[in-house]
Amino acid sequence: MHLSMHNWMRAEPLETTLARLAKYGYESIEISGEPEQYKVDDVKPLLQKYGLRCWGSVTLMLGDRNLVAGDEGQRRASVQYTKDCIDLVAGLDGEEMTIVPATVGKITPDATPEQEWEWAVSGLKEIYEHAQPLGVKLAIEPLNRFETYFINRGAQAMALAEAVGDDCGVCLDAFHINIEEADLYQAIRDCGPRLADFHAADNNRMPAGMGDYDWAKVVATLKEVGYDGALTAEFVAPIDRTPANPYPNALDTSPVDISDEQRKFIEDHGSSILTEEFYDWLTQQHAEHLLPLI
Repeated sequence: MHLSMHNWMRAEPLETTLARLAKYGYESIEISGEPEQYKVDDVKPLLQKYGLRCWGSVTLMLGDRNLVAGDEGQRRASVQYTKDCIDLVAGLDGEEMTIVPATVGKITPDATPEQEWEWAVSGLKEIYEHAQPLGVKLAIEPLNRFETYFINRGAQAMALAEAVGDDCGVCLDAFHINIEEADLYQAIRDCGPRLADFHAADNNRMPAGMGDYDWAKVVATLKEVGYDGALTAEFVAPIDRTPANPYPNALDTSPVDISDEQRKFIEDHGSSILTEEFYDWLTQQHAEHLLPLI
């Protein structure tokens, strides 16, 4: 296993992110699923400069991106978007593509369960057929019920992966399974045969070690099922606007280089724009807690 990290949680130049990851012992990045923003010819030299590699990517299901949308054109565009993300991963010699099937934040369905399942399987099969020759493994990720109504538990992700293809995988996220699973360690065991990615944040979505997770047991369980991929940091620090705030240096009051859509996505996840000092410290704390365990 090795440490990786997403970069969707902080809007900043990619080189700034990579320099920070290299500084604290991370080996790879799971790059944001924005193929229009990140070009292979631009990203590859930066990865080489900082001695990092691309582990994979994750679909950012914003706006009209939704594999189970009621609108056929929306579904078709979402399939193409995911294929474009896979092309980015393949171009960067990455290994996996984490897929959230439905729009994040959408908690009401567009059709019957049977119809949505058919759309999901059909779209993902087309994506799977695109990914297989490129050597990119799909990993279907369940999110908690407050972020999506579609695919909340590992068993659901496993059923969808099984319907898609023999080599279709599953991604588990420590924060989400803490909410949805009766036994988070058993969820890892149950998904073990298809586990292709693992997102790491504590039970409060802070960095590992800043909540009440037993990370030694989490890592041991991952090893038990034979998982040897990335522990991809996906912590999202909540912002405290009260006098009880333990981190008064957290909030960046004058952010730059961030779009309104990026800001909304981060705020919808219960956070805001964090200061460089605070985010750097969080990244360090996460690494220092997990590196001795892997």
